[in-house]
Amino acid sequence: MTVTGEDSELGYDPLDPPLMAPLRRDLSWQQVQLMSQSVSYREDPGLRRIRATAAIRRGTRMTKILSATQVAGHLGGWLPYGFCYRACDIEHLREPDQFGLLRTDGTADSDVTFALRWRATDPIDYEVPASPAQPGLTALPAHSRIGAMVLGTGFGPSTDELIPEFITTGFADLPIPANAQLLAHVPGGEEVILYTYQPEQNGWLRLAGPRWRGLLGEIPGASPDREYVPCTGAASARLVGRIDDKEYEAVADPPGEFRVRALTRAARYPVQTLSRRAEQALWRGTPVWVLQRDETWARLRLIKPEADVINATGARCYERGVYEAWAPVDELADHHIADIAYQL
Repeated sequence: MTVTGEDSELGYDPLDPPLMAPLRRDLSWQQVQLMSQSVSYREDPGLRRIRATAAIRRGTRMTKILSATQVAGHLGGWLPYGFCYRACDIEHLREPDQFGLLRTDGTADSDVTFALRWRATDPIDYEVPASPAQPGLTALPAHSRIGAMVLGTGFGPSTDELIPEFITTGFADLPIPANAQLLAHVPGGEEVILYTYQPEQNGWLRLAGPRWRGLLGEIPGASPDREYVPCTGAASARLVGRIDDKEYEAVADPPGEFRVRALTRAARYPVQTLSRRAEQALWRGTPVWVLQRDETWARLRLIKPEADVINATGARCYERGVYEAWAPVDELADHHIADIAYQL
């Protein structure tokens, strides 16, 4: 639908610009929705213009739909990665069964839908799961996929919704910003915030009260009585910032605060530069992220999943679009630390 200037004065958040479609007598909303579900319209200029209005800005609220098992992973230290959505594009979905096609791990619907919500540190951390960024996603064979197929139009598969999809750029892990939330959607349309992330303590503070003990009990390994859950896994990506000529581990609290990571508030100085740091390499000629490693083996994630690359590497699909493999460290080429710089 087209949003006019008058509409934009009615409370739209500038950090969450609305999806806009120029509807006409010969182009109804139903036609746009059908175009978004057809591979024939992947290169259609009109559909691409509509998709381009779904912009991510610094501070845009992002959401990834999770299973209970994935929630447990994030409580243990997983970072945001893979398929995600702008929160404003799915905030009209309230009941758990409405999120079925947005799940990434292929699990069946349940009575509760979980989610991770955070604010984007920078638009360069996100891309559209379609050509030219990810040309191979649409051609992945069904036997090697988990979750819904990728249409390549930039929209998620749906019979009646128009929901723009995003992935983290190159399926990278993103350092989790301050005040990210783990939440649940329960029958009746209520949204329950379960935990919020506290970066200086590297853990999750429980917000859900006694009424929601049953929800917390559905998360594998989670105790309803724990008020604070520290992240125990080593992060594969982190933020670094500089003040003058010194480098510090940094924390993002978008849209406007980027600071030194420090326990005491007085030491949380704003950084002058900011970048995302992670390990990259080539394995069998394929660009990969190095998620973890020891002296012998490394866990790798494909940056651009394609059918021939999956065959060459033997990578396995762990969730929608995410392909990982283990490889001997001595087989890695061009193994290096990559710094992706942000413009503050």
